[in-house]
Amino acid sequence: MVYDKDIREPLFDFLEMIYGKIRIIEEKQIGKSRADVVMVVPDALYGIEIKSDADTYKRLEKQVYDYNQYFDYNYVVIGTRHAMHIEEHISKWWGIITVELIEQKLDFYVLRTPSQNPKRNIKKKLSLLWRPELVHIQELNRMPKYKEKSKLFVIEKILLMVSEEQLQEQISEELFQRDYNEIAEKIQAYRRENNLPTKRKKRRYKR
Repeated sequence: MVYDKDIREPLFDFLEMIYGKIRIIEEKQIGKSRADVVMVVPDALYGIEIKSDADTYKRLEKQVYDYNQYFDYNYVVIGTRHAMHIEEHISKWWGIITVELIEQKLDFYVLRTPSQNPKRNIKKKLSLLWRPELVHIQELNRMPKYKEKSKLFVIEKILLMVSEEQLQEQISEELFQRDYNEIAEKIQAYRRENNLPTKRKKRRYKR
């Protein structure tokens, strides 16, 4: 039996071989679901759900709905146990990658190439960016700062003032450049600069 934890690193090598320049972001919250993998390419985002031989279809319907809101393309990666019935549980534009253990090595095969997702909501896609990343997109497009406005307000303004074609590349570039070691300080600095409340550290109380 092939498990999720065994699939990931070999899968990422396989995807890099197919797509070239990629960045992998794991366990990303999308709506009420969590995307196993977000694959960033220069002009698109791919959502990737892994269903190993140990997984069931229990949550897949809801996951498919959420993936379809956020990503330009979607894949499901499946163990051989799911190969016969997976098409019944996903949208017709999803790609399918099968994974099989052959002579102690994982073998990946693209059973179906994904088509562009017709249900993707560009507003939801933009919401994957953090506020400092949105600020950088505003700067690139010479937009007003809207310092006191909400994230949703800023996203709607960006959509009014920047073409979707430009945004595809700019969103990807922000995610390529994302530095998880620095982002917490960037967010705190943004909050201080704009007179927003900063998050307080939780106090630990001894009994």
